[in-house]
Amino acid sequence: MELLLNIIIVISAFLFMEFMAWFTHKYVMHGFLWILHKDHHVRDGRKIEWNDVFAVIFAIPSILLIYIGVMKPDSYLLSTGIGIFLYGFAYFMFHDVYVHQRIPVLKNFSNRYLRATVKAHLEHHNPHAHYNYGFLIAPMKYYYEEFSKQRKAGN
Repeated sequence: MELLLNIIIVISAFLFMEFMAWFTHKYVMHGFLWILHKDHHVRDGRKIEWNDVFAVIFAIPSILLIYIGVMKPDSYLLSTGIGIFLYGFAYFMFHDVYVHQRIPVLKNFSNRYLRATVKAHLEHHNPHAHYNYGFLIAPMKYYYEEFSKQRKAGN
């Protein structure tokens, strides 16, 4: 039963982080810390951005929870830290590696979910766009568009 509860905590922490990413992106990164996030929207070919500071900031709770969870030991804190870490890793792989090709290894997936989520994020980068602040979960209209395209193509 303890293992099942820890798995639920990992999944819950992962899902909660999508809300936290949306909230932080909308109100902090596009708000009072825009100065750190701005270079992410204005691409100049640099591999390191001021925006990368947010990765360090977001890693701190995960590191602390994992550390305390191991040292105490407290499996609930450890599971929460692992869930946050897994979200951060998924975000990095999808956002930095796949979408923005900062490490050009993942390219051209035909998966409808990936295409829809990428489209939503790239539209967010439009200078006049003030929407699509989440990342791993995009507004449903993008998924409907991808499913419609595939249906029309006969796939």
